[in-house]
Amino acid sequence: MRLPLLALLARGPAHGYELKQALEALLGAAYPQPNIGQIYVTLGRLEKAGLIEGEDVEQSNRPNKRTYRLTDAGVEAVEAWYEETTAEPRVRDEFFMKLALAPHSGTADPITLINKQRRQYLNTMRDLSKLAATEERDNRVAQLLIEGAMLHLQADLDWLERCQEELE
Repeated sequence: MRLPLLALLARGPAHGYELKQALEALLGAAYPQPNIGQIYVTLGRLEKAGLIEGEDVEQSNRPNKRTYRLTDAGVEAVEAWYEETTAEPRVRDEFFMKLALAPHSGTADPITLINKQRRQYLNTMRDLSKLAATEERDNRVAQLLIEGAMLHLQADLDWLERCQEELE
């Protein structure tokens, strides 16, 4: 959550609720909605780290709100984040760990696990398809997020087929 918040603040100062709304509008309903408490905790940590500065803004008839802006160090952190590539192979996959350990524990059948996981992936794909149909067409970021998730699910389904072939 740290770096996405910094990236949003690169546009200009904002308060926590504005950042939450910006993430939700950008990513759409497919992305898990950020918790406002987590956003404010993260903003506090970013401020302590010197990546952002907060300023209390008075409001009439309401409590003060705190707006945040990037510091020079925050700008550098965002720029460094964009420069880094993302290389996260899924070798720490919880389902694969269950599948690998099932024959050794004697408490689960690997083929049953595969079939159960396949049903989960298919249900998730169906839910994403519905979401893609209802998501605003002009929100290309949300559409790309859904499309990427569906492509990953299809790859996971193909991999489950491969696992089943190997184990039968």
